[in-house]
Amino acid sequence: MHILVADHPLIAHKLTALRDQRTDSPTFRRLADELVTLLAYEATRDVRTTQVDVVTPLAHTRGTRLARPRPLVVPVLRAGLGMLEGMCRLLPTAEVGFLGLVRDEETLVATTYASRLPDSLVGRQVYVLDPMLATGGTLIAAIDLVLSRGADQVTAICLIAAPEGLALLESHYRDSSAPVSVVTAGVDERLNEHGYIVPGLGDAGDRLYGTVGSG
Repeated sequence: MHILVADHPLIAHKLTALRDQRTDSPTFRRLADELVTLLAYEATRDVRTTQVDVVTPLAHTRGTRLARPRPLVVPVLRAGLGMLEGMCRLLPTAEVGFLGLVRDEETLVATTYASRLPDSLVGRQVYVLDPMLATGGTLIAAIDLVLSRGADQVTAICLIAAPEGLALLESHYRDSSAPVSVVTAGVDERLNEHGYIVPGLGDAGDRLYGTVGSG
């Protein structure tokens, strides 16, 4: 499994602002959107292309277009939705699927409650969007599902990751026949006893959209 920690001053700047507890939801959404676009640039370096002929105002030439089948972008609900627009801005011709997963806060095991994906992903490159790679259970469940439908390359894009979650993914996909990659803006220190990333940035879903039922 390949892990890329994006090293760029703009990425570090935006991630720092995301971490700040004083950052309100509208600003958090905007920063997350901008950060995902920067991460997507790194994550799509190996997106498949094909050569085509094109006529400029002056001459014929050869150019490059994204190959078919088109890539599939899969945000993990609900927090992954906050990453979707930034990803599609860079990859507008991609198709979009949705995957709902919820983590049991006691067992830390993720279960699927919603899935809107093509039945067959044979030959497809898939980009899974999940802001937080903490224990790794949710992301493994998402990746396993798209691999089971035939995806032949999976890249997960995360805002931040914990060492424990990365280690679990590396162990789980060590012998995978399909390449699996993780692109993240930063690797934090550790998980706490509740499975939250430290120092982290809080609950990404709540910070993007507010706490459901509060007030």
